[in-house]
Amino acid sequence: MQRAEKLFHIEERAADSPFVDKVWRARSVSSPAFISVAATHWQIVIWQQAGKTHVTLRGPETRATAVPIPVDAAFVGVWFKLGAFMPALPVSRLVDRDLTVPASARGTFQLDGSDWEIPGYENVEVFLGRLARKKLIAFDPIVVEIMEERATDLSRRTRERRVRAATGLTLGTIRQINRAQRATALLDAGAPIADVVIEAGYADQAHLTRSLKRFMGQTPRRISREAG
Repeated sequence: MQRAEKLFHIEERAADSPFVDKVWRARSVSSPAFISVAATHWQIVIWQQAGKTHVTLRGPETRATAVPIPVDAAFVGVWFKLGAFMPALPVSRLVDRDLTVPASARGTFQLDGSDWEIPGYENVEVFLGRLARKKLIAFDPIVVEIMEERATDLSRRTRERRVRAATGLTLGTIRQINRAQRATALLDAGAPIADVVIEAGYADQAHLTRSLKRFMGQTPRRISREAG
């Protein structure tokens, strides 16, 4: 089983929105499942299969899991920035789970008791603008300052509270996932495992292996083999 970025052909673009990191799209591949790696961000995934459209909110993931791949389906995803959240739906409720909301044949779906037009790859910004005007989405810039270690005037307790409220995760979990992602990127680029241990700040190779198995679903050796 492979990670999504190794298995799918994923097209991405930037979004003209203060809430979104990127927008992506892909189609099913002939594989029964893929490894969904740990992620600090939440996203909305719109997927179509057999003439039906589904809208799924996927929360942050604190561990790698195997996810079945629907047959002959097309996907569009909106990947939100760290610090973006929906006040009416706390991100903490989505951690390590997803929520599929009702969609109709008219191309709309239910959110916060109202019908919303299902966005496409090219017009996500229109949908997000409507959400913002209705105050259904918000952004806490303090979270960015905390992650960049610029919010030095806040107590540790306040930093943890702000980060958890906006992301559903603790600061420690976010940093562990970020470190595992950095280590994986180095291995994907062909770096030797011993060098990655040092570059990514792990105590030893066993520590790296435990981290990547938990967050990436693969050992360093497996990732290196795929890179090769």
